[in-house]
Amino acid sequence: MLYSESMRMALTALLANKLRSLLTMLGIIIGVGAVIAMISVGMGVRKNVTDSIASLGSNMLVIMPGSANRGGVRSAAGSTITLKYDDAEAIRKRVRNIDYVSPTVSGSYQIVYGNQNWNSSVTGVTPDYMSIQSLKVQSGSFITESDMSKRNRVAVIGTTVASNLFGTENPVGKNIRVNNAPYKIIGVLAAKGQSSMGRDQDDVVIIPLTTAQERMLGITYVQSINVQVASQDKMEQAQSEIETLLRQRHRITGGKEDDFTVRNLTSLMETMSQTTGMITLLLGSIAGISLIVGGIGIMNIMMVSVTERTREIGIRKALGATFRNIMMQFLIESVVISVIGGMIGIILGCAASMAISVVGDFSTVITIAPILISFFFSVGIGLFFGIYPARKAAKLDPIEALRYE
Repeated sequence: MLYSESMRMALTALLANKLRSLLTMLGIIIGVGAVIAMISVGMGVRKNVTDSIASLGSNMLVIMPGSANRGGVRSAAGSTITLKYDDAEAIRKRVRNIDYVSPTVSGSYQIVYGNQNWNSSVTGVTPDYMSIQSLKVQSGSFITESDMSKRNRVAVIGTTVASNLFGTENPVGKNIRVNNAPYKIIGVLAAKGQSSMGRDQDDVVIIPLTTAQERMLGITYVQSINVQVASQDKMEQAQSEIETLLRQRHRITGGKEDDFTVRNLTSLMETMSQTTGMITLLLGSIAGISLIVGGIGIMNIMMVSVTERTREIGIRKALGATFRNIMMQFLIESVVISVIGGMIGIILGCAASMAISVVGDFSTVITIAPILISFFFSVGIGLFFGIYPARKAAKLDPIEALRYE
């Protein structure tokens, strides 16, 4: 009964000063809303980065020509011509726990169909590339070993290229021109969307590696080798074996620097996840400062309330209200302010997060954890900052309080 009466009196006191109560809640509302919105943005960044790296392939190693930067200026990875198709074949045959290997070359070309044209990335690959990149063919088929051995002028295109050149027409079986040479479209890839960096993963034309090397680029080397390892726990071992094998094949001995770079995308994903996790924590902490400010606002208003209601407190104590009764009344008032403010803040925070996602064309992630943490933290803030005003009210001398004008 005591609690229900104290709650009723707290709500009556808050409704008696609606504007002041709303302004008091404002700090909590902004704090809770900002924490939820900022954490959802941070988690959205983390998800986008993780999805972008995962879209490159699972358990993947990427071998690039050129040395890593190990002090001083070095050739940029991919800027030299030290990798060959035979290196990829050697990795496939001699390195354990390897599922797929696909050397690649690429260039940017104007793609022409009839009176339509589109500039896109043209990538030469082997059949394993489909499994490594987790690609799916929407219609038609992918490049085969027969296409590789015969150096066929065939192409598989992404949905962006298909829509810009063919509109609603089915591209399979049609001929396009790449670098003024005809290529027959044998398949259209299923859409993958944009990466976290904004790159359109569907704006691509894929042709056989041998065709790209000999008929389009006129080169004998490859620009990268993509390797998919059987399982994540074998990544380090596979990377070590690949580095040893390539050093042997390239006759690199002693302390000589490698003329290639092996990038472990799993390690990169872990590093990026840790980095984005720290960013999320930082954003949440900065937003959480406004919760502290809101708590100070609650204490300030409760102190004013105690001063205004000194005579009321004196009458209640004269009628038999105990220290605990008065303390409970003012604590409940401060907690009610923080609870209502927290609930409004949750609604506004979720709404702000969804608005950022829609307006900014950016994926945000709303989870229950930051909502619960920010809400209970706001309640704790209200309780903590309400203790001092409540104690001050409860310790008032009833005689002095009744004399107060």
